[in-house]
Formats: sequence, structure tokens, C-alpha cells
Amino acid sequence: MNEENKVNQPFTCGNCRVAACEYREENRYPKGCLTANVDTEMLAKAKELYLNDELNQKLMQVSAEIESQFYGKYTRVEETIEFIKRFGAKKVGIATCVGLINETGIFASLLKKHNIEYYAVGCKIGAIEKSEIGIPLENTLLKGAKYESMCNPIMQAMALNAQKTDLNILIGLCVGHDSLFIRYSDAPVTVMIVKDRVTGHNPAVPLYTCKSIYSRI
Repeated sequence: MNEENKVNQPFTCGNCRVAACEYREENRYPKGCLTANVDTEMLAKAKELYLNDELNQKLMQVSAEIESQFYGKYTRVEETIEFIKRFGAKKVGIATCVGLINETGIFASLLKKHNIEYYAVGCKIGAIEKSEIGIPLENTLLKGAKYESMCNPIMQAMALNAQKTDLNILIGLCVGHDSLFIRYSDAPVTVMIVKDRVTGHNPAVPLYTCKSIYSRI
């Protein structure tokens, strides 16, 4: 890359390898540390939102319980079920990729065994052809060889909103589709499975192997 094309990247937490903020070790804060130079008004506002908003307070308290009691002991599936129970969700929404419908079925059966009511909506709901919303042929998987339904995360959110779910869970929505779902979901959203077709839905693998088999990144 030419020098003139390099991005002028300021120091952020993405450059830090110290994490002195975890225990407020002020003598170890690196130069440019966001905590050392924190916007005090913004920090006070965030704290106020944790303390004075009932939903925020509940989400934070339950999250802390799960972390303190099951850190390194429970899988994400177990933590999610425990979170549902402690959060007190009466009805759970599941927004799933149809490519992970089998995984969703297994998870749904677990919810049923734990007496948790759920409502699942697949990403192809409505079966709208991709061209109907202006997606060009070159950006489809089948290149026009067959009718190809688009993913419909906004409709998934609308369907779960209509069910008045208390908490929504994402299972394998595509990058960007998950953003649209979260944008239109009325209920809080948590993620159980992040889609990564290449690594068997373990997106951290390329980060661990970026100096070996995934050096292309």
C-alpha cells in the first residue's frame, strides 16, 4: 500500500494490548487511552442510563449474574437459556437463517423442555424474489437460474414484534441482515449463533490463524 493511501488511524481500544481499564490500573494506561481521556459528560450519561432506565438496569443485572456464576462453565446455549429465565421473558422470539433451521429446531426443543414459550421466524419469510427490491442479477447466488427468495430480516422483526416477544435471539443471520433485524426489533436482541459458513460458524478462527492458514486476510 502506498504511503498516501494509508488511513490515519487514531489510537483506540483496537490498538490496545494492556486493558488496564479492567481493574482501573491508571499507572498502566497507554498513551491515548480512551479511559484516561474519557468524555466525563458522556460517561455520566451512560451511568445514568444504567441506573435510571428499568430495562437497562435489568439487562445489566442479569448479565452480571450470568457472567459471575457461569463464566467458563456454561456454553453459549446454556447461558442463553439461563438468561431467558432470569430476565423473565414470557415469550422468546427466534430470528433464524433457513440454512440453520436444523440448529434452530434443536434449540427450540431445548426451550420447550425448559417450559419457555418461543416463536421462530425464518429469513425467507414471504418468499420475495430478490429483483423485487432492486437486487441485481450479479448479486444473486443462482444468477437467475431459479427463483431466489431474498432474506427478509425486517419482516422477521415485524413478525416477532406482532407476537410481542420479550426477547429476540439471532441464529445465523447474514452480515448486514442482522443489522436490519436489530434496527427494527422492538424487543432486546441477543445473538446465539453468528453465521460463518467457512469455519462452521466459529468466526474467531481466522483471527487466531491470520498468520498461518488465513494469512490472506
